[in-house]
Amino acid sequence: MITLVRRVTAACVLGAALTACAAAPHPVPRVARPAPSATSAPPTLAPGPGGLTPVFKNGSRTHGRSVALTFDADMTADQGARAAAGEHFDNPGLIAALRELKVPATVFMTGRWAEEYPDQARSLGRDPLFEVANHSYSHYAFTDDCYGLPTVSGDRMRADVQRAYAAFRGVGVPDARPYFRFPGGCYDRRALKALTPVGVTAVQWDVVSGDAFATDAEAVSRQVLEGVRPGSVVVMHCTRSAAPTTERVVRTVVPALRARGFRFVRVSELIGS
Repeated sequence: MITLVRRVTAACVLGAALTACAAAPHPVPRVARPAPSATSAPPTLAPGPGGLTPVFKNGSRTHGRSVALTFDADMTADQGARAAAGEHFDNPGLIAALRELKVPATVFMTGRWAEEYPDQARSLGRDPLFEVANHSYSHYAFTDDCYGLPTVSGDRMRADVQRAYAAFRGVGVPDARPYFRFPGGCYDRRALKALTPVGVTAVQWDVVSGDAFATDAEAVSRQVLEGVRPGSVVVMHCTRSAAPTTERVVRTVVPALRARGFRFVRVSELIGS
């Protein structure tokens, strides 16, 4: 998901950046749902009205001062040539900063990103500091008119999510979480219904960092610090080419929030609290 502070700007920038970015998903093996945890099943929300996929936006505002930093690792299906030409859809410096600062985080990863960066995906998936969650395979939108993204048809939505889980297993991520973030954050009743059989909880956010395509790290840091409340979910990005300031933002906001008494948790901990 690439999000900017101003939706109008986001529509223009993203439309240009990602409109032609993905190839149609290919058939995938039938997988009923993500593999369960080897220890205990991660917490999920009960289905919503009518049995629809539940949506989580933030945790409790009253039980402690917890905040979840989330990072979208975006890459679409036909961006391999751009990666081969030197464009960086990963951000090792950001991950190193999170490890250095000992910040738990949730990474919403596309299947295509995992295939392009298998060593990094596997490292994230096996590091207890992090949890890997699903951001679709190809980064197609699940609704029409979503920041200029191409769309996945209703009958392919479930397969697209399952294909991402298959990609994670293929590169050695042992326990991807049963959490899904819609590309662009765009969803409707049809999308929620399509994903019901997969058994995921859709994870949105209540704080937009504005790091996508941003060049002013101080402005992004202010945006985060002004928005965070107890139980907040902050959306950021793990792609150097599209979010070059994020490492600097993390190095600013983490100590500032800790000084305010906040502690950092993964999304699973917010859902389970």
